[in-house]
Amino acid sequence: MDDGQPFANRTLPELVSQLTTDLATLVRKESELVRTEVGEKLQTAGKAAGEIAAGGILLLAALGVLLAALVQALEAFMHPAFAALLVGVIVAALGAFLVRTGMKLMKPENLTPDRSARQLRKDAELMKGR
Repeated sequence: MDDGQPFANRTLPELVSQLTTDLATLVRKESELVRTEVGEKLQTAGKAAGEIAAGGILLLAALGVLLAALVQALEAFMHPAFAALLVGVIVAALGAFLVRTGMKLMKPENLTPDRSARQLRKDAELMKGR
């Protein structure tokens, strides 16, 4: 009741009109909440995609380094190859970590607007009179 009139002094059409206005405002606010939350989830998905891409690039670089290390190991029987092998293993581990982290962020349960869904369920229960 934004006009300050008590319920007892209002007619049924006024109450129905106020209820309709309040419901429209509620639906508008809930849709704004859903849009905001979906935007946040899309931002998370974008970050995850970036981490997956970075991990993939590092894994490709690791493959090149590991292949070069293998070649050097066969040619020189260890000597400078250990350094290249160590670098290759470290880059591969870092790339695998980034891909795994990104994949966890891309799980469907991390992308659903759960706060909005929970609020919509509460609103539906309120409408039912529970």
